[in-house]
Amino acid sequence: MMDSIPSETPPPNLDELAEDHYFKANPPPKDLAKHTKLAREFIDFHAAAGRPLVLVTSGGTTVPLEKQTVRFIDNFSAGTRGATSAEYFLEAGYAVLFLHRQFSLLPFSRHYSHSTDCFLDFLKEGPNGSVVARDDDAAKMLDVLRKYRHARESNRLLVLPFVSISDYLHELRSIAQLMTPLGPRGLLYLAAAVSDFFVPPDRMSEHKIQSTNAVDPIKAATTEEVFDNFDSSPAVPRSKRLVVDLDPVPKFLKNLVEGWSPEGMIVSFKLETDPSILVHKARYSLDRYQHHLVIGNLLSTRKWEVVFVSPGVADRWIRLPAAGKGEADERIDGVIKDEPLDPRTLPEGDPEMEIEGLIIPAVKEMHDKYIEKFVRRQKKEL
Repeated sequence: MMDSIPSETPPPNLDELAEDHYFKANPPPKDLAKHTKLAREFIDFHAAAGRPLVLVTSGGTTVPLEKQTVRFIDNFSAGTRGATSAEYFLEAGYAVLFLHRQFSLLPFSRHYSHSTDCFLDFLKEGPNGSVVARDDDAAKMLDVLRKYRHARESNRLLVLPFVSISDYLHELRSIAQLMTPLGPRGLLYLAAAVSDFFVPPDRMSEHKIQSTNAVDPIKAATTEEVFDNFDSSPAVPRSKRLVVDLDPVPKFLKNLVEGWSPEGMIVSFKLETDPSILVHKARYSLDRYQHHLVIGNLLSTRKWEVVFVSPGVADRWIRLPAAGKGEADERIDGVIKDEPLDPRTLPEGDPEMEIEGLIIPAVKEMHDKYIEKFVRRQKKEL
């Protein structure tokens, strides 16, 4: 009986169809052509020099609720991981194309733009009304300034902004495709916190969503509106609520691996809050999209440890030295426990070191091996 029911087999090019539909339905950002030109010139410059180049994506992505956006859904990401990683990639000899959420942290300036470290706190008035760095901070500021100037003057750092999830995906696709001349020297380090859901344009309000009925043509003609949603007037019931219907954002990592940048090494991130599923989710993502590395991290311990999950090798935990205290130092049959740290065993506050200082050398080591393997394979094919 069941055998007689016809089944629908998904078309073999389903990912291409989903990609085509999404990018046609969601308009590109207004600066895409300008950004594409800048990215092409930057990539071609370093491809000609034979230099490795990394695309670092950073910050969160907004989900607009209106076409003329007043309200949007956001996440907590400030871009710390991406901005910090970009600096360490520059130290490791990479050119860095930094694609970041507008107003998120930037390489180098991140040291002086956090709410607890306002850049004005590092300055004082000098002789004759000049502005100078405070004595205690001058050496560090000079070091940061020199690294920044070197990166910009040597054309090793290109910074491009995006705002919404749609902007991000348009920019990512365009830049990834431009990285083709780099071959295996291209590295995509996808640290941006990408939204999982969005409002399709055909279901999006053109103007600001109204919170009262003040603009209702009939009532507005007969009644003067003198309250809003925070007023205690019974004319606005407390039960009034906004229901937002979201669609899942298509997963384009497979398209990225197979079509947008097929020769580049691709690194994605997996952030979770439940330690019992972190490695499983990272492994699932790796198996599903067939890329090269998933860096898993937990919200509560992300500044202290990460786990590298890659094909054909054991999971590798990378931890700051201070995280080796307590449970992390326990051994079973002489082997360090390969499981997430208990945040209760960690010191209070942020670590003195930046874990990206350990992550980036480990990624570079993998990328170097990836390039060597790619070159060997090409020689065999000749």
